[in-house]
Amino acid sequence: MRLLRFTFPLIVMSLATAPTPLGAQERASPLIPREVLFGNPQRTSPDISPDGRQVAYLAPVNGVLNIWVRTLGRSDDHPVTSDTKRGIRSYFWQFDSRHLLYAQDVGGDENWRVYQTNVASRSTVDLTPFEKVRADIVGYERSHPTTLLVQLNRRDPRVFDVYRIDLATRAVTLDTRNPGDVASWQADHTLAVRAAQASTPDGGAIVRVRNNAGAPWRELMRWGGDETLGGIMGWSADNRALLVATSLGVNAARLLSVDAATGRQRVVVEDPHFDVGGIITNPRTDALEAVAVARQRQEHEFIDSRLASDFAALRRVSGGDVAALSRSLDDRRWIVTMRTDDAPIAYYLYDRPTQHATLLFSSRPALDQYRLAKMQPVEFRARDGMTLYGYLTTPAGTSATGLPMVVLVHGGPWGRDQWGYNGTVQWLANRGYAVMQVNFRGSTGYGKQYVNAGDRQWAGAMRTDLLDGKEWAVRRGVADPARVCIMGGSYGGYATLAALAFSPDAFTCGVDIVGPSNLNTLLKSIPPYWSTMMSTFNRRMGDTEALLTAQSPLFKAGQITAPLLVGQGANDPRVNRAEADQIVDALRRNGRTVEYYVFPDEGHGFARPENNKAFNAASERFLAQWLGGRAEPVAADEKAVLDRVRVDSPRP
Repeated sequence: MRLLRFTFPLIVMSLATAPTPLGAQERASPLIPREVLFGNPQRTSPDISPDGRQVAYLAPVNGVLNIWVRTLGRSDDHPVTSDTKRGIRSYFWQFDSRHLLYAQDVGGDENWRVYQTNVASRSTVDLTPFEKVRADIVGYERSHPTTLLVQLNRRDPRVFDVYRIDLATRAVTLDTRNPGDVASWQADHTLAVRAAQASTPDGGAIVRVRNNAGAPWRELMRWGGDETLGGIMGWSADNRALLVATSLGVNAARLLSVDAATGRQRVVVEDPHFDVGGIITNPRTDALEAVAVARQRQEHEFIDSRLASDFAALRRVSGGDVAALSRSLDDRRWIVTMRTDDAPIAYYLYDRPTQHATLLFSSRPALDQYRLAKMQPVEFRARDGMTLYGYLTTPAGTSATGLPMVVLVHGGPWGRDQWGYNGTVQWLANRGYAVMQVNFRGSTGYGKQYVNAGDRQWAGAMRTDLLDGKEWAVRRGVADPARVCIMGGSYGGYATLAALAFSPDAFTCGVDIVGPSNLNTLLKSIPPYWSTMMSTFNRRMGDTEALLTAQSPLFKAGQITAPLLVGQGANDPRVNRAEADQIVDALRRNGRTVEYYVFPDEGHGFARPENNKAFNAASERFLAQWLGGRAEPVAADEKAVLDRVRVDSPRP
């Protein structure tokens, strides 16, 4: 299946306590404008057409990201879509090289619809025009170029059935009905839905298969809630074996090839400490060629030695990590995404027969005139002796001693920070701050012992891991203990509130972006289609009101004394606005310092650049006030947004 996958990190910011001026050396380095860091990228996310003749990419039209197309070897770049609101962030080519498919929601509600754009006529049609229904793509194969499989919660908002869309007639027909417990589907290379992953009451999973679309389902394998959050990765090229990532029988998730008829398992790739990640398959043969393993940097284990040779050639070009590939069907032309830590993401056109790479473009070429900071992988011991992993970034060209610091907490929490360019990290480092990113226990990628150590520890050991990361930087002399802020989005927002509530003397200030404050109300207000994940939430977070209450910052709001900045999307389907309202109201009743911004056109995070920049401007001002860092003045357009979305009085 020729699909691109994107992640969209939340942009997070902050404030703190008494200001201390930075040294002259820091002040001598030029400020990177927020527009350069957080405005729309000039061009990003390129995808080569299946015939290898065109490249599509995202670029702004009147300030909104749209899909553009260029004929390779020419300069005929032109937009083919005309979105005017949130911008397009994920798309891919149809196999005919004449149409593009993309996903879009409304105001951040995450009820994605799938759209089809004709490149020649630039006309766009909605393929899933159903109100309050979410569409996710399940499969698209070159063997059936006019058929797309999508899952829709159209019949029942709690679960997803699989539908076939005829890309020529746009007819939508039911293909596979969800029995009520299936969380994900997997089609084989003939576009037959032959595998499903279901949830079990203990937070584990069952993998089911069937011989063909009309055959009965049968169980192939299962694992309990103690295993990593693995799952089905795809089918073998001959459709006989299922590729499954699981930690069953070992610590870290390994890639297994499981014969669908006999259940016989064969280990393809394994690592004792780090989970396997994505797979790379050949666009013509579907043969497995490589498996990604996210160690401290992204690495690959190669099944095909020819691909190993290509990756070695690409590393010589930029010294970075290969983050993504887009390949023509004849496999002669690639577009390669290269990620380094101290430069913006760059995209190369790679000629495979000659192993020659040419820079296609950079996502943010205006950054080339600035010196960016290096990101250092780190390891340290938690207070209970557990080895923790993370990343430390300090301002470029300065002494990493006695700096104000920001502990930047990733979301999830079942995710992780990775090495490579991060606009938020570079922004903070440029303003004079050390940035500490801790992959606290409960983070994924490090095996089941690591993730299981976070079970029911949201306000416990997961929180103290962040404190231990802070103290590690203080002991090394990097951070000034009197000038440390904590901030994050989603779970990182919760972690900010929990740190201020449960360890009120640890941080100077905090910034919460779309973070929950009451875990009971969080679980009662999540989208209905998360029903198949409730067993995981119950196991990992807690399954009693008393336990969830004990870990909810709202009920410890009286202990929060540090200044707090809160940002919220009004349409957030994951963390309802009430989560922010209730903690803000509690703090204001207690006479605490809290600033609150609610963006009416955002969901779970800030996708619109004007909102991103405005909130960053407010955060930067507070960072300078409380931590003593530098700040670019708030621009008139940023002030206008902030004035419009600021909430100054408690809600009734």
